[in-house]
Amino acid sequence: MQDISGDNRNARDAWNTNARFWDEHMSEGNDFFNVLVWPVVERLLSIKDGEPILDIACGNGVTSRRLFKLGAKVVAIDFSEILIGIARQREYGRDVDYRVIDVTDYETLVDIGQNEFDAALCNMALMDIADIDPLAKALGKMLRPGGAFVFSVLHPCFNNPSTVQMAEIEDREGKLETTYSVKVSKYLTPYTRFGAAMHEQPAPHPYFHRSLNSLIAPILKSGFVLDGLEERAFPAGFLTGKTAVSWSGAFSEIPPVLVVRMRRNT
Repeated sequence: MQDISGDNRNARDAWNTNARFWDEHMSEGNDFFNVLVWPVVERLLSIKDGEPILDIACGNGVTSRRLFKLGAKVVAIDFSEILIGIARQREYGRDVDYRVIDVTDYETLVDIGQNEFDAALCNMALMDIADIDPLAKALGKMLRPGGAFVFSVLHPCFNNPSTVQMAEIEDREGKLETTYSVKVSKYLTPYTRFGAAMHEQPAPHPYFHRSLNSLIAPILKSGFVLDGLEERAFPAGFLTGKTAVSWSGAFSEIPPVLVVRMRRNT
């Protein structure tokens, strides 16, 4: 078994360092969250009133609060004690069951409860987790048969740590035209690279890149089937970024986000 303790510690330290900056800038959601991610997550989860749901890697609790407002009974977990502390201080802090839990620890996860949840969400976080196998295995125990696991991630094909965004200007019969594209140099082999989710965040954090196969295979192995998938891009002209080459509209044909629903089949 691979020793991921160092990678896991690096990730936790980085997120604790960035916690207050992240909360200040994410707050109740940025463009990526509000435009690309949440509308699909909400539709794929299709929360029913009183439904127990597990919010994995909940961060400052933005997803937990939204799930609660939809009527869910939410248990929200994160390995950053500072982020959990922030989440508890925000709106609905006493209505959501926040817990400091490391999702690379299988035994701690299943101790939360077996056949306990109708659904689970991991929003934009699987690429921040050093080892997803324990989580995948635990979800096969924690979710009830038929329960849905929905996750969103940076699209591993088009928005991984080796992606380079490009803008090429060409003279087409006297008219300057700009073509936006991405260049990908690494994809199939899993690797780790430090980066920044937000400009000027205090510390870079590790991204754990996985191909589609290495991302989904552990969850399939735990008795799930894939029954929902959407690739999300900003509409053309949705330019709110600070640079001309921005995911916010310049790459309307290239999705930076992938949202998946998997359902426990056994």
